[in-house]
Amino acid sequence: MKTAMRRFALLSSCLVLSTQLMAEPKRPECIAPAKPGGGFDLTCKLAQSGLKDGGLLKSPMRVTYMPGGVGAVAYNAVIAQRASDPATITAFSSGSLLNLAQGKFGRYDETNVRWLAGIGTDYGAISVRADAPYQDLDDLIDAVKKDPSSVVFGAGATIGGQDWMQTALIARAAGVDPQKLRYVAFEGGGETLTAMLGGHVQVTSSGLGEVAPQLEAGKIRILAVLSDERLPGKMSEVPTAKEQGYDISWPVIRGFYMGPEVSDEDFNWWKTQFDTLLADDDFAKLREQRDLFPLSMTGDELKAFVNQQVADYKELAAEFGLVK
Repeated sequence: MKTAMRRFALLSSCLVLSTQLMAEPKRPECIAPAKPGGGFDLTCKLAQSGLKDGGLLKSPMRVTYMPGGVGAVAYNAVIAQRASDPATITAFSSGSLLNLAQGKFGRYDETNVRWLAGIGTDYGAISVRADAPYQDLDDLIDAVKKDPSSVVFGAGATIGGQDWMQTALIARAAGVDPQKLRYVAFEGGGETLTAMLGGHVQVTSSGLGEVAPQLEAGKIRILAVLSDERLPGKMSEVPTAKEQGYDISWPVIRGFYMGPEVSDEDFNWWKTQFDTLLADDDFAKLREQRDLFPLSMTGDELKAFVNQQVADYKELAAEFGLVK
């Protein structure tokens, strides 16, 4: 009897494995909704490496770039052209949710895609070149208070976007009208950082993970990270805005969504892979190497989180007069 049960269990395991292998999509693809080098690129490449190294994808996953509207072009393209595509996942961030809250993705809202997985948390960061005169956030704020037009901020979004919102929150906390800031919008974090290193803008508002490599290279100085407390590890020397007297925190979720008509079978296949990936210690190390911090949500849990975030962002956007 026991032998028969073992054979049944083994057969069941083989059938499950066989089903998973059969369900793997052909030519898996991750869309990064911006040009190379920014947070969306980082998110796709983290999944690309993790799924490959963990043996969860037999076929290599390619990363493609679809810039435009800070995610709007990709969002609309997935819904209109890849609604049922089982092979495509698309990166999103808290910035995507902020734009959705303001209606910047056209006629579509947060209910028009399937929210797949949140795989890590980044934090907002305010950075300058290593040779900049600003040594801390107070130095920067003092300069802005004296003459708001004297400092040029660069960020990977338009006014109302996530990076702009980070600077606006700090300006408001310092008693400076955010509308008076000199602000240059770029398509993504990679372009913004390049512009600052080239001297075209003086300050970058971005995700921490986007600028961390340049910090290690000694090319930039991070004036403040927008976390509640100092971060661990190699970021432990970077001060928070809160400890400098500015009560600002901006966590940045990074994850993926799929088209609205993707079948439950295909969606659950991806969900299973990400559930497995997020429980893996090797992936935790890989995520840490990318300067991201733990966050693990998939399926319905992520959907509920997204809905709440969008509701919260609508209230924040209304405070700044961005929505009626």
